[in-house]
Amino acid sequence: MAKLYFSYATMNAGKSTLLLQASYNYRERGMRTVILIAAFDDRAGTGRVSSRIGLSDEGIPFTHEDDLYALIERLHAQETVACVFVDEAQFLGEDQVWQLARVADRIGIPVMAYGLRTDFQGKLFPGSMALLAIADELREIRTICHCGRKATMVVRLDADGNVVREGAQVDVGGNEKYVVFCRRHWEDVMKAD
Repeated sequence: MAKLYFSYATMNAGKSTLLLQASYNYRERGMRTVILIAAFDDRAGTGRVSSRIGLSDEGIPFTHEDDLYALIERLHAQETVACVFVDEAQFLGEDQVWQLARVADRIGIPVMAYGLRTDFQGKLFPGSMALLAIADELREIRTICHCGRKATMVVRLDADGNVVREGAQVDVGGNEKYVVFCRRHWEDVMKAD
């Protein structure tokens, strides 16, 4: 039986690297994969998934209006899809998470979603909340804080390197904008003046 998987972590844990590696493994065996990424995440170019270590691949950009079940069903009818991968899965809408669950349940294609669990304020993203609620399997990918403890939180920085404590939940960026911390150090940084 196909399943909906959610692999989550903070920034810089290697989520995109793992996604690209898994997709490559399928393709190396002659199986077709579909990679999805939020259209507005254009750091590597629209529809492109890229990792910090230099791996990259083309994906299909999606918006909140897209019906991902219909998209995968159409692609699968054209040529068998062995697995669906979603990068930056926190940007999925709740309805889209259910659509991906239906891809696994009704079409029988495994779906592997990779993303952040929480934002810079320690709040769940809507897509992550839905995935945590309904995914068949959850996997935490670990990275470390500067103190050596497991990093579970992220701090957003402004252009001058100051900690941002308020603002929009989504602000796409990388190492220039985000720093990972364990919960203790995140709290210390967020409460410091």
